Amino acid sequence: MHPETSSACGWLTPHWPAPPGVRALSTWRVGGVSRAPFASLNLADHVGDAPSAVAENRRRLRAAARLPAEPLWLRQVHGVAVADLDRPESVQSRGGEALAGQDAAFAREPGRICAILTADCLPILVAARDGSAVGAAHAGWRGLAGGVIAATLGALALPPGDLIAWLGPCIGPERYEVGAEVRAAILAFEPEGEPAFAPNDRGRFLADLRLIARMQLIRCGLTEIHASAACTHSDPARYFSHRRDASTGRQASLIWRTGPEDG
Repeated sequence: MHPETSSACGWLTPHWPAPPGVRALSTWRVGGVSRAPFASLNLADHVGDAPSAVAENRRRLRAAARLPAEPLWLRQVHGVAVADLDRPESVQSRGGEALAGQDAAFAREPGRICAILTADCLPILVAARDGSAVGAAHAGWRGLAGGVIAATLGALALPPGDLIAWLGPCIGPERYEVGAEVRAAILAFEPEGEPAFAPNDRGRFLADLRLIARMQLIRCGLTEIHASAACTHSDPARYFSHRRDASTGRQASLIWRTGPEDG
């Protein structure tokens, strides 16, 4: 298995067979201007960071990655609503503020950037094999228990066999301790998910978000699934982690279609 490639500008590029005209990246926490506890490339404007720092961080990302436009930042609420980015007026106001809580997005038009913010939750990027559509989902335990994966694939309205997926950096199973109530909520939606929960000596469970997501993707009919091995909790130099630090920033996972002018 080939290693992921990284950028000196603060992101990693997924190791997957990117379809024609599809670009994706997942940022690290380095390369921005935010101060602790949000240091330094915090891309979220809802965590208490200075708005001017967030704006500069987003500007730096757009310039360094040569993004075709500003990502359409969602107001994530750990739900299952999916934004249609080909209708940006239904997602954001003219001032750029998110209009409703949405935890996934899809686009068919070039230059519409699906962006998911995380700090332990699992970002999932999806693309049509022919490059005609892309999508992204924010999958914490609530989203996985609620069906955000099925909702995202349903919104794309393509045969699952025509899609490929990449599972990004998230808290790893060695660090993600949950209670019986979380396990029960996920198993109610994913009855075959028992292998994703390992009991520990504290009477709780260590949960594997990537394994749960993989099971759900396969159950939906999607079989080509690639994944990062990065654990956000275990790598404070590269990743924000809410479980580790409580007050912290957010990294972003982006996917978009390029246009003819992008080469």
